[in-house]
Amino acid sequence: MNIKKYEFWFLTGSQDLYGQETLDQVKRDSQAIVEKLNESGALPCRLVWQETLLTPSSIRDTLERANANNMCAGVICWMHTFSPAKMWIAGLSAYRKPLLQLNTQFNEEIPYATMDMDFMNLNQSAHGDREFGFITSRMDLPRTVICGYWNHPDTKKRIADWMRVARAVADGKELRIARFGDNMREVAVTDGDKVEAMIKFGWSVPYYGVGDLVSYMNEVSDSDVNALFDEYDSRYEIVYGPDKDFTISHIKEQARIEIALRRFLKDNNANALCTNFQDLHGMKQLPGLAIQRLLADGYGFAAEGDWKTSALVRTFKVMTSGLVESGKKGNAFMEDYTYNLVPGKEADMGSHMLEVDPEIAVSKPKVEVHELGIGGREAPARLVFNTIEG
Repeated sequence: MNIKKYEFWFLTGSQDLYGQETLDQVKRDSQAIVEKLNESGALPCRLVWQETLLTPSSIRDTLERANANNMCAGVICWMHTFSPAKMWIAGLSAYRKPLLQLNTQFNEEIPYATMDMDFMNLNQSAHGDREFGFITSRMDLPRTVICGYWNHPDTKKRIADWMRVARAVADGKELRIARFGDNMREVAVTDGDKVEAMIKFGWSVPYYGVGDLVSYMNEVSDSDVNALFDEYDSRYEIVYGPDKDFTISHIKEQARIEIALRRFLKDNNANALCTNFQDLHGMKQLPGLAIQRLLADGYGFAAEGDWKTSALVRTFKVMTSGLVESGKKGNAFMEDYTYNLVPGKEADMGSHMLEVDPEIAVSKPKVEVHELGIGGREAPARLVFNTIEG
C-alpha cells in the first residue's frame, strides 16, 4: 500500500530546576520507553526520541521542527517531572499536527519502602500531567489524552489507535482525489464544497475528463494486457461461461482500464478517485474489476462522483493498514441499500453494482462477466466473493 513511513516524535517535559543528575536519568528513562515501545511491535509507526525539553525556546523549536518535518505525523508529550506549562504556550500555539498527551510514569509501582524526595522529584508525572493538561485545556487545543502505564498492552493499543488516526490525517494533507466526470445528475449527498475540504483536511479534488483516461488506455500495449490477464488467472477463479472468448475479451478490457488507471494516478500523484456511470465517453465498460483491485491496494474510491466518500475510503485504508494483513476485519466501499427492521436484528445492508472491495473477501474471488443495466456500456468483468461478517 502506498503510504509514507510516518514517524511520531516522543517529547519529554521537565525543567532545569532539578540538577544534571536528575535530568540525565530523565533522558535515560524516556529513551528506554521509546526503545521498548518500538521493540514491542505493538505500534504501527516508529517513535523517535527527542531531547528533553527544558525551556520555552527548546519547546517551540522542537514543535516547529515537527511541523516542518513531512515524515512526522504527530507528537506524544510526556511529563517525567514537573514542567511549568507557561513554557509550552508558544510552542503549542505554533504546533499544527495531532497531539497526544500521555499520562504515564516510568515506574509502574510506587516503591513505598525505599522512596525518598529524590525519587519524588524525579517521578512526579502526576504533577506534570496536571500542569500540562491545564494549559492544553486553557488553550482549547485539540488533542488526545491517554492515561495508563506505558508498557501495558491496553495502553500500547490505545497509542497505536491514535497513531493510525494521526497517520491518516497526515496522508490527507497530501491527498489528491482524481475526479473523472462530475457528480451523478440531480444527486445531493455526493456534492460538496471542495474548497472547504482543502482548507479543513488538505484534500485536493482536481477534475479530469474521461477522455484523459481513454488516452492512457489507448497507450496500453496488448502484451501488458495479456500479462495482467495471466495474473488474474493465477490469483482468481475465472468463470468463463458458455462463451469463453467473450469472457476473456471483456476481462482484458478491465485489465486495460486497470493499467491505464494505475499509470494515470501515479503520473498525477493521486491516491483516490471517483467515476460516474453517466460519463463514460470513449470507454467500453464501466470500471469494475479494475476498481476492485485498486481498492485492495489501498486507493480510495467512490462511484457517481462521490469524491467525499472516496477520500473517506482512503482514510480508512490508511488507518487500518497492517490490521487487514494480519487477518483482522477490513473495510470496503459500498452504499446503503436496504433495511432489516426486525426488533433486535436491525441492520442496514450495503451493496454496490460492481466495485465492492475484495479486501473483505472470505473466499477466493471469482472473475465473472455479467450485463449491467446501467451506464449503457458492454458487460463488465468484476470480482465476486463471499465476505467476512461485519
